[in-house]
Amino acid sequence: MSLLPPEDEGDGVEVAWEDQQRINTFSKLNNRLTDIQDLLKQKNEEKEYYDDLSMELELADSDSEPILYKLGDSFFHLSLRDARKQLKSDLKRYESEIEGLESKKNDCESGMKDLKVQLYAKFGKQINLETGP
Repeated sequence: MSLLPPEDEGDGVEVAWEDQQRINTFSKLNNRLTDIQDLLKQKNEEKEYYDDLSMELELADSDSEPILYKLGDSFFHLSLRDARKQLKSDLKRYESEIEGLESKKNDCESGMKDLKVQLYAKFGKQINLETGP
């Protein structure tokens, strides 16, 4: 008993071991892509916070009062000059992390695209590799 409409049933192409490996690889890439997208979203939000902080530090008047700056899970009193230096280094780090994640995201998408071509060529409508809602 099939759940597909009769016009979509096809001729029942047999799934070879290599095809199953491609399907598994596609699934792994899809999961990895989802994780990377979540990380990218988080890193971009954190970078926005640092950008906002950068604007606030630009508006700061003098070096008279120390600034509380968060490093990891701790807060430290830093001078305005030191806080700006630390912020600059943190922004560079976030930018490089985001670039690395973008590169990994592109690699996953390109691998998934190649596998889609191969699997749709063999299975046609009998396989669904669409990832969106």
